[in-house]
Amino acid sequence: CYGWNMVNGPLPLPALRAMRKLGQDIKDARLRRRITAALLAERANISLRTLSKIERGDATVAIGSYAAVLFSLRMIDRFANIADAQYDRTGIELMQEQLPKRVRIPKKKDEKTE
Repeated sequence: CYGWNMVNGPLPLPALRAMRKLGQDIKDARLRRRITAALLAERANISLRTLSKIERGDATVAIGSYAAVLFSLRMIDRFANIADAQYDRTGIELMQEQLPKRVRIPKKKDEKTE
C-alpha cells in the first residue's frame, strides 16, 4: 500500500502534488537567481535532462540529484530538515498519547543486614 515503484503504479496524489510543487519551486529559485538550466546542471554535476525532470517534479529522479541541485542553489539547509522531528506532528501527537498520566516514585525495599 505504501510502497511505490514503477510496477506498483503511481504515487499517491498528495505525494505527486508535493513533488510537482518541489520541482516548480526549484525552477523558480533558479530563475530568481538568473541562473541558466545548463549552468545549474553543471554546478550540481547532473545532466540537463535530469535537471529538467527535477524541475517537473519527476519522482523517478534520485534523491541525491535533488540534494545536489538544492545545494547548488544554497537551499540544502531546508532539505536537511525535511523530516526533522520538530515538524513531525503525527509522531509528536503519538508520543503525547503514550505519556503516563502520572508518575509514581517506586517504594524502596527495606534493606536487611546479616
